[in-house]
Amino acid sequence: MTTENQPASDEDLARRAQSGCASSFEELVYRYEARVFRFVANSCRNASDAQEVTQDAFVTAFRNLEKFDADRSFATWLFTIARRKCIDHHRAVRPVVEDALPEVSDENNPAELLAQREAEQDLWQLAKRVLPQLQFDALWLRCAEDMSVADVARVLRRTKTHVKVLLFRARIRLDSELVKPRADTAAGGANPKEDSKPQARNAPAPLARAANAGAQT
Repeated sequence: MTTENQPASDEDLARRAQSGCASSFEELVYRYEARVFRFVANSCRNASDAQEVTQDAFVTAFRNLEKFDADRSFATWLFTIARRKCIDHHRAVRPVVEDALPEVSDENNPAELLAQREAEQDLWQLAKRVLPQLQFDALWLRCAEDMSVADVARVLRRTKTHVKVLLFRARIRLDSELVKPRADTAAGGANPKEDSKPQARNAPAPLARAANAGAQT
């Protein structure tokens, strides 16, 4: 139940939308459009494709509202749809291995533009460059969307154990990248003794939670 001063939960809005309240679904779009866009943008080549996939995800959600169980998380259900649309789009545009990660970095990447004011921007870009797509998706849902391991498992259609392994491997890979020597700086004439030391960096708080993700559900 909600009070006059308390906004309706996502699930309450979904129930109203199921009963034919168009404004309730519009409120859900307002709450989630930017979040879904940022998620799918990591798998799309440009902002136009990401916008198309985002809209397709919401259209599919609206058409299948009667299938949503309002006793479960609306966010988990919606992101599951969004990920399926990403896979469909990737297969249609570029029929390669599903988990392959685009190798070319776009300077106008919409995810980067939307997240440029956040402290973890550089680390997310690193994660996108070095992690397999499935590991990246698991990390994004766990940290950027603050989903539980159980909810991430539902979105990715994997077991919780598999998700924990994905998060652990992602953390290890990122740790190894963050402590690499700054060889490029040394080549530019800086003090080799200083540059030969690993340049350790502290991960921003949202990503740092992945270190303990394996122990949470």
